[in-house]
Amino acid sequence: MPVIVARQLSRRLATPEGPITILERIDLTINRGETVAVVGVSGAGKSTLLALLAGLDQATAGEVTLAGQPLTPLSEDQRAALRAKLLGFVFQNFQLLPHLTALENVMLPLELAALEAPATEAQRLLHRVGLAERLHHYPAQLSGGEQQRVALARAFAGNPALLLADEPTGNLDTTTGQRVIELLFELNREQGTTLLLVTHDELLARRCRRVLELDGGQLREL
Repeated sequence: MPVIVARQLSRRLATPEGPITILERIDLTINRGETVAVVGVSGAGKSTLLALLAGLDQATAGEVTLAGQPLTPLSEDQRAALRAKLLGFVFQNFQLLPHLTALENVMLPLELAALEAPATEAQRLLHRVGLAERLHHYPAQLSGGEQQRVALARAFAGNPALLLADEPTGNLDTTTGQRVIELLFELNREQGTTLLLVTHDELLARRCRRVLELDGGQLREL
């Protein structure tokens, strides 16, 4: 079963100057275990596409099916429950909760999913990303690279079926970004997670099995 299927997916925005088409009739199928990159110029709609596929935004037309479940009939609470069960996220600006330690940030999705021994699993993941000595540090006490490694550990917590990454190296210098990329793909191989990422980084995109370009609201395979 595919992890994600999008059919005739469109997104338009109403503006004082008239409607703007961001995405137009996109068809996309991502199978379990694939690694897929979406590239395109700034403003092409890559983050919008990711939000629609995750059920964080609603399409103007078309349908998204996530692990066999159509998103349109679901309430916001039901979509949130499905995301908690199936998805992990990595963002350009890390999106860590500032009042929680590294350990608590990684524990949070495990606790929300009511998984057993969340502290033990969170510690294991933070050890895996090389932050054994940073468990009780807050985000403000961590470098950008360390914060993104916490975000990776959190994203892989609970072994999600699909990991969505939105410009995961966008706020990192080249060397730190490369280390994060290596870690991302190592964790992906170890856990067999399906990976969908949007990026401006050509080197990162080429690490994926498939590369798709979003241009003029249309998606094409490179």
